[in-house]
Amino acid sequence: MVCLVSRTGRHLQRYDNLGRRQVVGCIPYRFKRSNDGAIADELEVLLISSQKGQKMMFPKGGWELDESREEAALRESIEEAGVIGNVECELGKWYFISKSHGTFYEGHMFPLLVKEELEFWPEQNVRQRTWMNVKEARDVCQHWWMKEALDIFVERLSSLQLQQ
Repeated sequence: MVCLVSRTGRHLQRYDNLGRRQVVGCIPYRFKRSNDGAIADELEVLLISSQKGQKMMFPKGGWELDESREEAALRESIEEAGVIGNVECELGKWYFISKSHGTFYEGHMFPLLVKEELEFWPEQNVRQRTWMNVKEARDVCQHWWMKEALDIFVERLSSLQLQQ
């Protein structure tokens, strides 16, 4: 069962020792299916629109005191993108300033192998979700640190495929 209401408020929000808000995001991904239903090698990632416009990004939000980073990443993917899956090994940590608020943040990103796309999800009325290839995603993603996370993820997948 999935909760159809997003968490709100900052009372459980985590901050680092320098006062930066800690946020967690994920790169939801899948491998494209061919016309016969077989899984192909082409990687697709899911981006969402921002709440206040048409800017595109990966799901992300505040890491709260009562959850692990991985739990926060999964929660954000459900709330913002309406997908459920397996959270994989962290891609890294970035420090950035919000352009709209002038606030300092610490951001963590994870890959999320999508297992299910929900028909209904908490933020479906304020966000659009779009599957696209890596090049398209890199072109439209508004945050430099999310683009870096995508590059690390693609490199990780490439090195894993070479090992097989």
